[in-house]
Amino acid sequence: MNAKATTAKPPARSRSRVDPDAAANESITHGDGAEWQLRLYVAGQTAKSIAALDNLRKLCEEHLAGRYTIEVIDLLVNPRLAAGDQILAVPTLVRKFPEPIRKIIGDLSNEERVLVGLDVQPLR
Repeated sequence: MNAKATTAKPPARSRSRVDPDAAANESITHGDGAEWQLRLYVAGQTAKSIAALDNLRKLCEEHLAGRYTIEVIDLLVNPRLAAGDQILAVPTLVRKFPEPIRKIIGDLSNEERVLVGLDVQPLR
């Protein structure tokens, strides 16, 4: 009798995920005239990449509602795109507009640091 060994798959997790194929071309626009152009460089579906995208979306909704565009670039899918913005670590957020260009490395969990880094005035 031939018995096949099977491996059990871990249970599916219920959290947002960065789809590498979709993330390579994902662009999120909020508002008619996006005043803030942000580009988030990630490397696949790592915990830090997922956290960075979630934190960025939350921050933008709270402080830039209706005035921003987020472009997500997955460097596992398209590594050549890292050269244009001189990306050395991921996740990295690049503020393309308004100028000057600014970069923040990490999962964007420190809201105050991200707001200062992007030169965003918190809504009060």
